Amino acid sequence: MTFSKLMQSSALAAVLLLGAQSAYAETFRWASTTDPQTMDPHAVNAAPVLSFLNNVYEGLVRRSETMAIEPSLATSWEPLEGENGWRFNLRQGVSFQDGSAFTAEDVMFSYQRASDEAADVRSWFAPVSEVRVVDDYTIDFVTNAPNPLFPDSIANFMILDKDWAERNDAALPARDAENFATMNVNGTGPFMLASRDPGVETRLAPNTGWWDTANHNVTEAIFTPIGNSATGLAALLSGEIDFIQPIPLQDVAQVETRDGFKVLEGEETRVIMFGFGHEHDKLLYSSDITDTNPFQDPIVRLAAAHAIDIAAIDRVIMRGKIEAASQLVPAGISGFSEANADRPGYDPERAKALLAEAGYPDGFSFGLKCTNDRYINDEALCRAAASMFAAVGLKADLTTGPVRDYWTQLRADDFDMYLLGWSPGTFDAEHPIRFLLHTQNDEKKLGSWNFGNYSNARVDELLPLIQQEIDPSARQALIDELVGITQDEVAYIPLYTQPLIWAAKDKIDLTQRADNFFMLRWVTVN
Repeated sequence: MTFSKLMQSSALAAVLLLGAQSAYAETFRWASTTDPQTMDPHAVNAAPVLSFLNNVYEGLVRRSETMAIEPSLATSWEPLEGENGWRFNLRQGVSFQDGSAFTAEDVMFSYQRASDEAADVRSWFAPVSEVRVVDDYTIDFVTNAPNPLFPDSIANFMILDKDWAERNDAALPARDAENFATMNVNGTGPFMLASRDPGVETRLAPNTGWWDTANHNVTEAIFTPIGNSATGLAALLSGEIDFIQPIPLQDVAQVETRDGFKVLEGEETRVIMFGFGHEHDKLLYSSDITDTNPFQDPIVRLAAAHAIDIAAIDRVIMRGKIEAASQLVPAGISGFSEANADRPGYDPERAKALLAEAGYPDGFSFGLKCTNDRYINDEALCRAAASMFAAVGLKADLTTGPVRDYWTQLRADDFDMYLLGWSPGTFDAEHPIRFLLHTQNDEKKLGSWNFGNYSNARVDELLPLIQQEIDPSARQALIDELVGITQDEVAYIPLYTQPLIWAAKDKIDLTQRADNFFMLRWVTVN
């Protein structure tokens, strides 16, 4: 399914949902492979956290069932007059779940908190030069240059109550530690946190004081992380849970043939890729190369790309459900470079020749780090890739582990090559450029997920031009140039676009969003 068809399908699902509301309220139980590691929306910029917390916190804007930007805590926004930036007009009469009134001071506080060096989401605010509270319900975000994408870029910027956070010593996020906001929530959203047992169970209850109209009939929502896919599927088919995301691809037919259950399939906007330790002077996990890092040579990186057989991965591991990726966003996303739509083909002989050209005719060993509970069949993918690498002389020492430990290892530069999946939060190619391709720069809050610190001066120059350019053709030309550079240098090895494979009981109506976020406010138990 193409991304555009998925958007049309989501719109239809939303219409059907509105016409199928049940008069009876229900407990809803669901599961996923990954538990959100924190309840703090500024501490970890990862989909499991942001998706879950979008049920209890809200931002100035939000995404609809069709992924369009729509008002949330801001009722409207417009470009500033006489300077670059945006004015947001805030919704009046909104209360946090403890009864405190929502005002512009909470937005200002949340901006300062989310843009602090302690936050994992600070890259969202790289274009911002100043924020001004105009009055209780008006706030201006001044940007360094014209930034037409800014409202889209903050769809996951969630607002905390200033007094609540300061009163509970949570004025700053705790990314690699804990504070009060790690386990407690005080948002304005449709659901409230009832209880939290990390790694075991999290319970949510409807926020009866929510400002918006509830399009659900859930009286209690119980989330259980289930890391083992077979266990999760058994829980669904036995009736213990109502919905699970994802299910193993090999189990789709089993669910489809069972009465009372359904499979929801789509294409996520997430590209799965391998990254390199570009700035590492030495390999950390090699048994034969101890004084240099061959992956600093783009010829070696290209050899690794030619070693990967995407067709075999699709056939054997992904059951024909994936689309090969040539860049860091899938086709159909704004800014996708049609001029650079080809990816390095599977060519093991070419890979061997490139390694010999680079001075490694016998190959070398290195460390490959992957998750085993974050992406669909992630461990199986990495085992297959390790075998493919070995066939050309790249001997991967594979280490897999849970995602709860993974980001800490990557931030500590504890890898030679690593697995990553990325979904563009703005549904635009600018997003991964800012997070994954720009040189790491704490002052400008850029490159925050560029773990290997790929760096190219021209790429850094192009990003602000892409952010500012309004003419679509001129902007696309800039993106095409940038994608060409990063492909020539093999900054990453894009593999494929991850499929969306959800399963639920027939009596559950819900919306499958292209970013793999699950919103309880669209759930109906019939």
